[in-house]
Amino acid sequence: MTPPPGPAPSPFDGLSVVIPAFNEERRIGATIRRIQEYAASRIGDFEVIVVDDGSADATGRVATEAGNGSSRLAVVRNPGNRGKGYSLRAGAMRARFPYVLLTDADESTPIEEIEKLAPHASLRSVVIASRGMAESRCEVRQPFYRETMGKVFNRIVQTILLPGFSDTQCGFKLFGAEVVAAVFPTLRTERFAFDVEVIARALRLGFEVREVPVRWLNDEGSSLNPIKDSAVMLRDVLRIWWLLRD
Repeated sequence: MTPPPGPAPSPFDGLSVVIPAFNEERRIGATIRRIQEYAASRIGDFEVIVVDDGSADATGRVATEAGNGSSRLAVVRNPGNRGKGYSLRAGAMRARFPYVLLTDADESTPIEEIEKLAPHASLRSVVIASRGMAESRCEVRQPFYRETMGKVFNRIVQTILLPGFSDTQCGFKLFGAEVVAAVFPTLRTERFAFDVEVIARALRLGFEVREVPVRWLNDEGSSLNPIKDSAVMLRDVLRIWWLLRD
């Protein structure tokens, strides 16, 4: 008789942290050191993968130096500026561990918040951090116009693709290896609407997607252009809807 499968490994048994970075020389070093310090004390085995998205500054060099020669840090460079979605896909596809955490270079969601996501994780799940739930703690808020644009965008996403999700765009998401293997090779969105496509495709394939409230602090150094990038995001959401309409 074949014994039943054992429990899935915990994110704290093996974690790949993927950080997309474009012109982030000012803060990428501190972010890497914080994540490494936390992971060394709380996670059994880990790696940090920084994807330099064709930066014009010293992002790649600063990131490499922050690793201080550690084999747990990999810095890869895109062929030019391809976008956040392209960077996250590239990083996740080279991850070595059973769980993949996508997080931003500004660490708006502190690395410790993974402890809120971990209880809901499995190899077949996506756990997304949320700024929009009643229990979420937005300790440093965005300017009013950006919050308003974000709410409008979320309403559009809920209406045409993802009903019931209060925040698809928080840059802190935990994926099990089965989701990464099945979903990430199919992704087509290279820029900021990447999150919408990865959630929509995961649901379409029958994976669980759980939204969890977290602590979040806005960072004014965001590279998001509120006018230009919002228009591109809306275009991409409509394209994702068209791709997945059947």
